[in-house]
Amino acid sequence: MKHLQLFLAFFRVGILGYGGGPSSIPLVHKEVVDKYKWMNDDEFADVLALGNTLPGPIATKMAGYIGYRVAGILGLINATLSTIIPTIILMIVLLTTISSVKDYPWVQGMTAAVVPVVGVMLATLTWDFFKKSQKSLGWLKSLILIVISFFLMEVFGLHPAILIGVLLLAAIIKKDKDPKTERKIERGNAS
Repeated sequence: MKHLQLFLAFFRVGILGYGGGPSSIPLVHKEVVDKYKWMNDDEFADVLALGNTLPGPIATKMAGYIGYRVAGILGLINATLSTIIPTIILMIVLLTTISSVKDYPWVQGMTAAVVPVVGVMLATLTWDFFKKSQKSLGWLKSLILIVISFFLMEVFGLHPAILIGVLLLAAIIKKDKDPKTERKIERGNAS
């Protein structure tokens, strides 16, 4: 049953993820977190962050990891193939027919209409991540990180993977300075 669910979830992502990886992320989130509950929002955010630091298409990397987590090696193969098969089929079909209809206004209108929809999907996902970050970091730290990240990536041209890698490394290195946590750890070691 899990293999069928994996296939259907990532096939839907592959067939509806118009516009590439970034437009697929909200669809993956909907399937993995909301529908099948294979992971929670925090785990999904971790997979997304790590996936962005690695080379290659984000949708297939996420499908591979989530498939492996849900059903092992066969789940990895199942989820990855079900993500890319719709694209392969559609590319073959569309490339053979698109050249004859690409100049029609309805085709150009359809292509133009998809861009704002993908923008809204990404904005919704961004807002969800921002709300989650303010819960753990607070509004001020979240806003400061957003502004700094924006300037580093857009003004100075820093690659997002480098920024994500540095932030992940900083999170790993940072020691918890909460006295309550330190006391709990000490009590746990003493018993």
